[in-house]
Amino acid sequence: MNRAAYTLLTFLRATGFAAVTACLLVIPACAAAESPAQTPSATYGAGYRYERGGWTYLHLQGTPAEIGYQHGYLLAAEIEDTYQVLKLENTHSTRRNWAFFRQASQKMLWPHIDPEYQQELEGIAKGVQAKGIKLDVWDIVAMNAGIELPEYYVPWLNKREHALNAPHLSAPGNCSAFIANGSYTKGGKIVIAHNNWSSYADGARWTVIFDIQPAKGHHMLMDGLPGVITSQDDFGVTDTGLMVTETTITQFVGWNPDGKPEFVRSRKAMQYASSIDEFAAIIKEGNNGGYANDWLIGDRKTGEIGYLELGLKNTPLWKARDGYFVSSNFARDPKLIADETEGFNPKDLSSSPNARRVTAEKRIEQGKGRIDIEMAEQFLADHEDSYTGKVQADERSLCGHIDADPRGVPVWDLEPYNPFGAVTGKVADSDTAGKLALVAHAGHPCGEDFLAAPFLKAHPEYEYLKPILKDMKSGPWTKFESGGK
Repeated sequence: MNRAAYTLLTFLRATGFAAVTACLLVIPACAAAESPAQTPSATYGAGYRYERGGWTYLHLQGTPAEIGYQHGYLLAAEIEDTYQVLKLENTHSTRRNWAFFRQASQKMLWPHIDPEYQQELEGIAKGVQAKGIKLDVWDIVAMNAGIELPEYYVPWLNKREHALNAPHLSAPGNCSAFIANGSYTKGGKIVIAHNNWSSYADGARWTVIFDIQPAKGHHMLMDGLPGVITSQDDFGVTDTGLMVTETTITQFVGWNPDGKPEFVRSRKAMQYASSIDEFAAIIKEGNNGGYANDWLIGDRKTGEIGYLELGLKNTPLWKARDGYFVSSNFARDPKLIADETEGFNPKDLSSSPNARRVTAEKRIEQGKGRIDIEMAEQFLADHEDSYTGKVQADERSLCGHIDADPRGVPVWDLEPYNPFGAVTGKVADSDTAGKLALVAHAGHPCGEDFLAAPFLKAHPEYEYLKPILKDMKSGPWTKFESGGK
């Protein structure tokens, strides 16, 4: 029996169904002497990195400028690699050159970025440059806005300018998640789980565990992309007891060019919020409509969980002290659906968001009273297609495999067999969050590997991805804790 089948069977049974010091003294000279091709330093100042279970653990500590420099210096090679991925993907999908994204970052986004995050972004650029890599702060900002600029700003701009022959761009559908508490979980603890859906080119690189200890605000542990100051797929825990994740809202439309970038708001909320209400208030402040998400938030201090549907005009918040929320890219609020989506149909059970909602709710109800970290891991590996009733990895399974699907996902403008789907998994409960810890899985949560060469041979229509598409191997579930060595 293969690993994927074993994982699913286990879940069904469980639910009742079948030289560094010298460098520190002379930063520019020592850093410049190193080649970008060399293995990055293991430490820099208070920052350090190590590899485990397919992930790179990165500890950052200090002022915004110090955190940024440590980030850029210790992940320089990975940041350059991720830059090449985002540049190719975003210029290809939008038919806009990279200069367009740099200019939008400088002229539109930068004036609305808080000074401390400007300093951190500048620090990343300086750290990368110290390794001989020619990226500047506008490249770094464009990377941080690598979702909201191409998939929210560009569609808005195309409509505003009546752009001729513009590609159709829809807000993406990324991720499957749940949060539960009270009578639904083992011991009444909060349990939170999330698998990130993205292109496999992104996903093979979305494997950094950031342990950030800022001079101001809360200590955070979260997953993320090299060069990006927020989690971006947004799974993390903080020393104030918050447990946070999200999934995107399918077919969302809306943009405010005078608003604050989402990557800043999400990072600020994680860093400074101490409660569900504070998180909601911070992330809504200066909302630009970019990367509109359904946020799942838990507070281990109170045991309460919340669900914030963050549109641009509509931002309802639900809470529960005994219950659950599932999220799989479907919009919940009727007003938001009517006002801010491009025809999202919550009754179409053949669509990926709704099909996964059906499966997610069924799995939570089946596991009521027994949901824990192990069951959460199995949830993220699930391959049931609720629409067909079959167990098969496709665009409707919680662990998505669109590369195996002849239908693609029309509502996300994803063609058949697009190399896109679930690329990581993360889980936590009240106990792990209390230790500033989480459990993470690199690659498909079901355990299957993605191999680039045979895929490209079978699907030459994706040959343009050859420079950036690499194998995405599935690693073990691995626990990470703040301060780990």
